[in-house]
Amino acid sequence: MDPVFEPVSLARQEDYRKRFARCPQKASDYSFVNLWGWAEEYGLEWYFGPKLTWIRQTRPETVYWAPIGPWEEVDWDACPLTKDLSSAYIRVPETLMGMWKEHFGERIQIEEAREHWDYLYDVQELCELRGKRFHKKKNLLNQFRKAYDYHYHSMTPDCVEAALDMQSEWMAWRDEESQQTLAAENHAISRVLKSWDALCGVFGGVIEVEGKQAAYTVAECLSDDQLVIHFEKGHTNFKGVYQAINHMFLSEDAPGYDVVNREQDLGDPGLRKAKESYNPVGYLKKFRVKFIS
Repeated sequence: MDPVFEPVSLARQEDYRKRFARCPQKASDYSFVNLWGWAEEYGLEWYFGPKLTWIRQTRPETVYWAPIGPWEEVDWDACPLTKDLSSAYIRVPETLMGMWKEHFGERIQIEEAREHWDYLYDVQELCELRGKRFHKKKNLLNQFRKAYDYHYHSMTPDCVEAALDMQSEWMAWRDEESQQTLAAENHAISRVLKSWDALCGVFGGVIEVEGKQAAYTVAECLSDDQLVIHFEKGHTNFKGVYQAINHMFLSEDAPGYDVVNREQDLGDPGLRKAKESYNPVGYLKKFRVKFIS
């Protein structure tokens, strides 16, 4: 029987999270909050098989993402979706790519997807900002602290409305070209914020300047020692606001984590430069995989 896919839903959030917890390598793309946020933009659907949850993107074209669950327990030859030699997969984490390469050999083609690599950082390093590598970041953070009457606090449900308002203002500052590019992200942010109470594992932080929200960040727990930052926005007229929200959130709300995943750069040169400037300690590499006859 062919697998039956259905739209990503809140109703099966806990089922999915249990399988994600058993996944040997946890890429940012596959956290439930990320799937939920981008579900409408990409037309994301899933199918719950015996051990794995299979994810399919239907917009702008149909393509599979990596399956989620205990990869090492799977009989790949018995999976209908890996027996289909027309299947193409994107965002495949390096660990799964290696397993498939060993198992399928020349039956698959593999292509590196550098634009989808997750950037990984040491939480302690970003809290301490020691040494020359972080001099500019620490300087901007100190300028923010000295220049503004600010207050940091954890993000709670009663902060959501202000975050939505700030997001609308943030979009209004962009030129027409940027607005078109960022419209999809704006929709994903709004979708996550409006579902805040229903989402498991989501948390965040807020900076207020003179009583008005100046920055916010939205994060999620990936594992006991790792978190992912999905969204981070700030009023750019406050110098150092991005350095401030990053530092304050990690210092106040993430001291129990060792690694922070700040997602991918999508091949954007400016975004890549910004992510590299925080001195990543590693990358979670991803690949495109095509099954061939």
